[in-house]
Amino acid sequence: MDRRVNIIVGTNGEKIVLINDVKFKGKKREDWREVEIFLKELVGNVYEIEETSEKIYISGDLPDEFTGSESRLSLKGAVAKAKANASQGIPELIQIASNRQYSENYKSKHNKDAKYGWYRYDVRFALPVYDDSNGEICRYNVFFARMLVRHSADDKKYLYDILAIKKETSSPLEYILYGENPSLL
Repeated sequence: MDRRVNIIVGTNGEKIVLINDVKFKGKKREDWREVEIFLKELVGNVYEIEETSEKIYISGDLPDEFTGSESRLSLKGAVAKAKANASQGIPELIQIASNRQYSENYKSKHNKDAKYGWYRYDVRFALPVYDDSNGEICRYNVFFARMLVRHSADDKKYLYDILAIKKETSSPLEYILYGENPSLL
């Protein structure tokens, strides 16, 4: 699995997963089947949240939920591309997850797979924007998202989906990294 992903720290101390390549870049629509195949390579892995030392497992239901959930089907344009490409940084997104919030499970269909409830974490990631004339990276767009983790009957926590992706328009990556002196870029 070829991945070009780093964790960077912004001027305010916030961690951002910097994804240095747009692997899924369909002109009209993302190829969610390719994203699903990519995610299947992560199944069986375990990653740790740095802030809480919690172990987060990747189960076989992640690829289908990530690519076929109701929330994904409603995505359009840049946010859909962002979700598709965020898949490349899942290990790092888990690592930097912060601001854990718990909620009980209220849906009977999740009585086993989320017996002990749900956790949501804040994550941020950045994706490159390419110059049409020369194909070079001209800037990065930063996105905020919520990582959804289910606490299963086996008392393990499993990544379930990445939701509520929003582009941060007020803070280009250069400002986040270098403050008011982007000439340092």
